[in-house]
Amino acid sequence: MILEDLYRLLKSGHVQAQGIVDTMTQPIVVLDHNLCVVSANNAFVRTFEIERDDILGQSFFDLGDGQWEIAELRELIASVIPKAAAVIGFEVTHDFPAIGQRTFLVDARRLIHPGNNSTNILILFDDVTERRRQDEERDFVIAETRHRLKNLSAVMRSIAMHTQTEDRTAAEYRDIFLGRFEVTLRAQEIAFADQTIDFEVLLRQSVGEPGVDRLRCEGPAVTLASSKVLAVGMIFHELGTNAVKYGALSVPDGQIDVVWALESGPRDRTYLVCEWQEKNGLPVTPPRRRGYGTELIEGTSAHLGGKVELKYDPGGFAATVKIPL
Repeated sequence: MILEDLYRLLKSGHVQAQGIVDTMTQPIVVLDHNLCVVSANNAFVRTFEIERDDILGQSFFDLGDGQWEIAELRELIASVIPKAAAVIGFEVTHDFPAIGQRTFLVDARRLIHPGNNSTNILILFDDVTERRRQDEERDFVIAETRHRLKNLSAVMRSIAMHTQTEDRTAAEYRDIFLGRFEVTLRAQEIAFADQTIDFEVLLRQSVGEPGVDRLRCEGPAVTLASSKVLAVGMIFHELGTNAVKYGALSVPDGQIDVVWALESGPRDRTYLVCEWQEKNGLPVTPPRRRGYGTELIEGTSAHLGGKVELKYDPGGFAATVKIPL
């Protein structure tokens, strides 16, 4: 029931009016011309956990710990009597005695009966604490989603712009781009859910088919925060892609050994140090020029505050990746 409905009900002088007011779930209080409490319904007593006799005759602005003593609210309510005005939706947030921090919308209107020049004021309180919390959560989710989608769009644009087309067919470009796109989406799903992930699980997901069955992993359990999932996933996806194209995974008997450990660093930081070693692959020669994959691996490691060393040994490509946790 809104203030206007309640006002019309009480103005009619209906014999059941007071009983209806007492059954309402919204707190209601009536003040006299001195702004002292004349009556309060059961919801007001329950909501603020007070005794009715303790507030009758007391100034509204002295109730509790003075939570209603707000200059603007006092001015608005004081203007209701001489101006026959109404206060609609005045918001009050306060740490109330007994019930903690709550947010109320306050409505107030002069209560006039036919043939009666009453100066009583009817005040109704609408508890919107939960509604405000839900609104804030919704706004946060929308803002966060927009931010992450913008970041994802920027990442995909960068991948598209930097995936080289020289000496590649359209099908080769498509496969390379879609591979990077897929690992980015998998990482973003984890990041969106604000989840952590086991490093070995992320490593195997990033390398993907067909290399995962020829990937030998050894190291302690390491949990990565969601903020590092995309970057770490992209690093090892690029290493796995290069192994499929040029290294150990380009031949049937090739395999990859990945061994990692935790090391202490400056300022008590802990680092994940990972050794990637390819075996039984084709002879390795250093690339004639730096490609986007190399720049991505080195640049992403630096962005995380770590570093990477790429070694083009004839017996097999190797990489050392050091990432702060």
